[in-house]
Amino acid sequence: MTDQTLEQIFEQQFGQPSTHRFFAPGRINLIGEHTDYNGGHVFPCALTLGTHAVARKRDDAVFRFYSLNFENDGIIEVTGDDLTHRSADGWANYAKGMIHILREAGYRMDTGCDILIKGDIPNGAGLSSSASLELVIGVLLDKLYNLNVDRIELVKYGQQVENQYIGVNSGIMDQFAIGMGKAGSGLLLDCETLEYTYAPLDLSGYTIIIMNTNKRRELADSKYNERRSECEEALAYLQQYRPYASLGQWSMDEFETVSFEDERLQRRARHAISENERTLQALDALKEERLEAFGHLMNASHRSLRVDYEVTGKELDTLVEAAWAQPGVLGARMTGAGFGGCAIAIVEDETVETFMTAVGQAYETAIGYPASFYTATVGDGAREVEQEVI
Repeated sequence: MTDQTLEQIFEQQFGQPSTHRFFAPGRINLIGEHTDYNGGHVFPCALTLGTHAVARKRDDAVFRFYSLNFENDGIIEVTGDDLTHRSADGWANYAKGMIHILREAGYRMDTGCDILIKGDIPNGAGLSSSASLELVIGVLLDKLYNLNVDRIELVKYGQQVENQYIGVNSGIMDQFAIGMGKAGSGLLLDCETLEYTYAPLDLSGYTIIIMNTNKRRELADSKYNERRSECEEALAYLQQYRPYASLGQWSMDEFETVSFEDERLQRRARHAISENERTLQALDALKEERLEAFGHLMNASHRSLRVDYEVTGKELDTLVEAAWAQPGVLGARMTGAGFGGCAIAIVEDETVETFMTAVGQAYETAIGYPASFYTATVGDGAREVEQEVI
């Protein structure tokens, strides 16, 4: 398959040539974890890894989906008047959900289409393969049917797919980073107001390394929704002291004046509030080229996620602690929702190979199976692209 284009595979599967090709990236979050649904700030960037899609409109109302990542599923076929979530449709539910949400919002798609997908994001790694799939389908539908959807609205529709159609109570960070990403830049996003700013991500002399635990974590089945409800409980308790609408509006100075009856809720809130402050401090550190300070904030973020938020687990802690022990490491932390998935490290260029070898050995010795390592390149957001060979 290496010498075939997606367009050639599309024609083999669907019997006609495709007309358009699209790409949506994955994302990593440099700092600001579990702050998005707490009204705080996040600092993600889009990657050059992501989800490719080629497509062609049909003359009838049928939608057909095929993924090179799930070839055994074959072509999944639905009609436009039956977009109900069905567990048997697996990955295609994300595509069906985007069609459904756009239609509910009043956008007209009079015919169906054929769509072929190929993702190069490790599935279940916590690099937002689901949001990447939602956004690649979103830009595809926008182009094919001339919908003229505002990009930030499209980002919101992607989140609605996750929340309303799939049933994961996630925040907006993943879709926003994927829809609005910019090569060479991080994106500081206020998740409450959706105000955002691009920050030049000048890590000259350093490489971002993604470390995949290879422990599968299904977000819908994880403790993600539990953490979110705990934060809502903590906020309700805090509102007797200050009428803030979100934990992101609290400062640590204010928080430390409050006595909690429930120590568990206190720790959940402390993470959300302190992590929000760290994210703003991290932006300043990058702007001022204080990379060591940025690394210290990454490390503090991981410790907070481990102790106060309890979302790391043995696999992520093993990777991060092994990373901290290596020379040439600015900082390391888990990224994404946790419970498995990935961690990131910022490492001096000349130590990258020895870093991956040493951390890989430490991880496999402790856990019993290997981790995977990728060097991350920061790329642009979801878009139509030219034909390429895969």
